[in-house]
Amino acid sequence: MGIFKKNDYRFTNYEAVGYGYVRKKRKTRGFIKAAIVVLLCCLVTGFTVGGSVYLKLSERIDELELVIADLNKGDIFSGDIGFTLEDVLLTADGNSSTVTKIAKRVGPSIVGIRMVTLSPRNWYYGDAMSQSKYEGSGIIIDSKGYIMTNYHVVQYADPKNSISKNTTLEVFLSDGRQAMAKFIGGDQKSDLAVIKIDLKNLPVAEFGDSDALEVGELAVAIGNPLGLEFQGSVTVGVISALNRTISIDDRTLNLIQTDAAINPGNSGGALLNSKGEVIGINTAKISLSGVEGLGFAIPINEAKPIVDQLIMFGYVKGRPFIGISGREITETISYLYDIPLGIYIMEVVPDSGAEKAGIREGDILVSLDGAEVRTMKDVDNIKDKYKAGDTVEAIVVRNGKRIKLSLTFTEEK
Repeated sequence: MGIFKKNDYRFTNYEAVGYGYVRKKRKTRGFIKAAIVVLLCCLVTGFTVGGSVYLKLSERIDELELVIADLNKGDIFSGDIGFTLEDVLLTADGNSSTVTKIAKRVGPSIVGIRMVTLSPRNWYYGDAMSQSKYEGSGIIIDSKGYIMTNYHVVQYADPKNSISKNTTLEVFLSDGRQAMAKFIGGDQKSDLAVIKIDLKNLPVAEFGDSDALEVGELAVAIGNPLGLEFQGSVTVGVISALNRTISIDDRTLNLIQTDAAINPGNSGGALLNSKGEVIGINTAKISLSGVEGLGFAIPINEAKPIVDQLIMFGYVKGRPFIGISGREITETISYLYDIPLGIYIMEVVPDSGAEKAGIREGDILVSLDGAEVRTMKDVDNIKDKYKAGDTVEAIVVRNGKRIKLSLTFTEEK
């Protein structure tokens, strides 16, 4: 799993991080007075002994008047950066706060998701059912009730999962409404999923253009850190970097980096631009002692086509599928049992490309498409170069003999 943690778990042990403070209303007039004081101080030091650099008092006053005129216009920044002084100075009542406007407009379209699973457990006094709860976030993307989230937030509700029949999904809206949700489709590779609720008058989020992002832009994250107890929390930062390639659970994702706080429970929530448009789906953070402000989101332009297919088909069409599950044979195991390095096949999916090629349980997959394979990531890297219907050569070791097989990828559903 590396150093990345998925943000779908709710924690109950809190760590104090100090006290907050109330940002008081700052008026432009007070800011001007401060500027006058600073410039007058500079005025005193503007003269040097010997008169080598001498500025007349009248000239400095003229400069000061020009600065005051610019301040009164509310535009103290050079260039077009998308917001003015009025946006930056957050007032006590929030009327002129860009972030406050975003939270009011977009916040209702960000929901809480609770996944509850029941699984059998063997206790001393007999068998019993154990209940587990997971909480995350989601984004309402359609008035019909479709909600976009991370796959890992709702993964146990996927019919492909063995415990899906004992898993329920419940959605919590900011207006207090609740509804049971249906799993529509999921894609583990991209960590995206779609669920659906049956409610009317739903607030819908608007999509932005993640390809147009620039480093340093305003970034606002809305979600449910630590679960539903803190539903609708808003954090603010900037776009720290673009096109970060991050490996999470053997999956490689291209992500947006932000310093807007993203915590467990934020997964599936929205990362927004200064217009209040969704430009990313909050997905992961680096969780190491002493590390702060390293959160990551899936770019919305990469998510949209996948989400569209999940709604239409329930899966991503054309994605290649082999149909095996296995265990990686380490050098130690290879030495102790005198078997080759590779993937020990533990299960073959019926009617899959692997079964049709003749791969059996107990085989050791040692080569795919002419390249040696040692890990499941090696297998995935080779597979992802192809599409469903393509054929490659697979080599397995069975009873000490190397066997060449022709493997045709089927479509992952």
